[in-house]
Amino acid sequence: MNRKPRLLIVEDEISILHGLTDLFVYHGFEVATEQDGNSGLEQALTGGFDCIILDVMLPGLDGFSICNAIRKASREQPVVMLTAKSSEEDIINGLTLGADDYIAKPFSVQELVLRIKTILRRSGWHEESDTLELGENIIIDVCNLSGTVYGKQQVFTRREVDILSLLYRRKRPVPRSELLTAVWGYSKSAEPDTRTVDIHIAKLRKKIELNAKQPKILVTFRGEGYKLML
Repeated sequence: MNRKPRLLIVEDEISILHGLTDLFVYHGFEVATEQDGNSGLEQALTGGFDCIILDVMLPGLDGFSICNAIRKASREQPVVMLTAKSSEEDIINGLTLGADDYIAKPFSVQELVLRIKTILRRSGWHEESDTLELGENIIIDVCNLSGTVYGKQQVFTRREVDILSLLYRRKRPVPRSELLTAVWGYSKSAEPDTRTVDIHIAKLRKKIELNAKQPKILVTFRGEGYKLML
């Protein structure tokens, strides 16, 4: 079964929140929700969401502040602002902070779903199958955490598979801080020990590289992060 796109909705109006949740679940999304700005930001920074919908007017932090914090943590996280404010100034403010789209209430639910799906396609999201293929010689079953590496059976941990899946999607060097946010769920301000990432990368190299000391697949780009060379 293919992975559903994960959506976070931060909205304090219960009727709208429930309506949007039902709408996107119906259209095949996995939906998480928050009703205030502080909880919304904490949830958003854990990573793992394919798109985030933010209401502007929220208790605690407003949507603009959340969007700004998200952009400082990730340049690629798709964010959509949802608000009753539709003035040119508000739209410019939201887009300047890095929102991918700005949708004013009231809105057409069909249009909203289409715009979210368009943003997902533009950001490079695609349905992930149960198999992760890293070239011709490495095939990993992401559900059973096992695979074939150069003809030999290999067992992986969930975190190892999550790391490989993230690097496979990004197609660029991924810094340790981004891995800690997206895979481990740390907020950017937590400042955890980045050796955690290095240890997992070292273990992965022993499993997927012909020579772990001279990696050709999971490569370090000094000052930038890790990248899968596929």
